[in-house]
Amino acid sequence: MKILLDANALMMPAQFQIDLFDELCTLLGAFEPIVLSGVIRELTGLSLAKGRDGAAARHGLVLGEKCTIVESGDLKSESVDAQMIEYAARNACMVVTNDRRIRDALFTRGIGVISMRKQKKLEILRR
Repeated sequence: MKILLDANALMMPAQFQIDLFDELCTLLGAFEPIVLSGVIRELTGLSLAKGRDGAAARHGLVLGEKCTIVESGDLKSESVDAQMIEYAARNACMVVTNDRRIRDALFTRGIGVISMRKQKKLEILRR
């Protein structure tokens, strides 16, 4: 199963001390983690900041290297969030995100979402 990760998903391990890939494996069994190149660019920009957010973004970049990186330039949407929604719809994959706006947009399209619950575990959300 293909699982699309957004920037905040890749930052979760540093921010909340959870093992993202282990949690996904527990929920799903085998999966293929996918990251759009736009998400990598977003994390690169965030990684320049000092403090916790910058450190979390740098950690997210390391995790992103363990994923299949898909070029997002082929997608019609301009924003990274819209590209993620477009990619998930085209490729029938679930999305890991804590962003409420993205989750709601995915729900309206019938796309499954995995989100963090109580800052400790991931759970599959469906609507």
